[in-house]
Amino acid sequence: MATTAVDEVHSDQARQDGARVAVGGGRAFALLLVITGALGLLAAWVITIDKNKILEAKANGTHFTPGCSLNPIVSCGNIMESDQAQAFGFPNPMLGLVAYGIVICVGMSLLAGARFPRWYWLTFNAGALCGVGFCAWLQYQSLYVIGSLCLWCCLAWVATIVLFCYVTGKNIKHGFLPVPAGLRRGLLEFHWVVPVLWVGVIGMLILTRWWNFWTGGQA
Repeated sequence: MATTAVDEVHSDQARQDGARVAVGGGRAFALLLVITGALGLLAAWVITIDKNKILEAKANGTHFTPGCSLNPIVSCGNIMESDQAQAFGFPNPMLGLVAYGIVICVGMSLLAGARFPRWYWLTFNAGALCGVGFCAWLQYQSLYVIGSLCLWCCLAWVATIVLFCYVTGKNIKHGFLPVPAGLRRGLLEFHWVVPVLWVGVIGMLILTRWWNFWTGGQA
């Protein structure tokens, strides 16, 4: 009991010290940033290329079907030609090209031994929150308004969710985001649970949204 109490005091002190000094990241965390950023960048790049091909085909009076348009449901073309695909007046993937590029840069900087202050990590977390919030909106639009799926979009969703969960976990670990001690221990020990459940819920929503189609019925 006494040892546990001492450990808690040392842990609290470490978190307080971490809030005042620059903090780096382990190799695993840095690689996670690089990988999720690369996957998101890949998705944004492919979508951008296909979007340009769709616009070029329209200008020439022809039609272009993206390679990921597999059936009436998994139809990237329907997503790319929707109003939601340019929510801010320009193609959404342009945001991804910038945002995921920044994620890769942060990950590579950590691999090189960089350390960042509290405000930097919180800003990075806020950016990840905006990203995952935008993805949630796009998920709703895709499932219940447009009625189609884009596989590259799904890849970007998963990458953003994993990124957000682990960046948030890092800020909680170093005391940059204050949470109750019990919740903190649970989140850090079972860090994989939240992203797995999150992605699993999205998968279940996709499954139930087009259940008849997946089981051989009509869309």
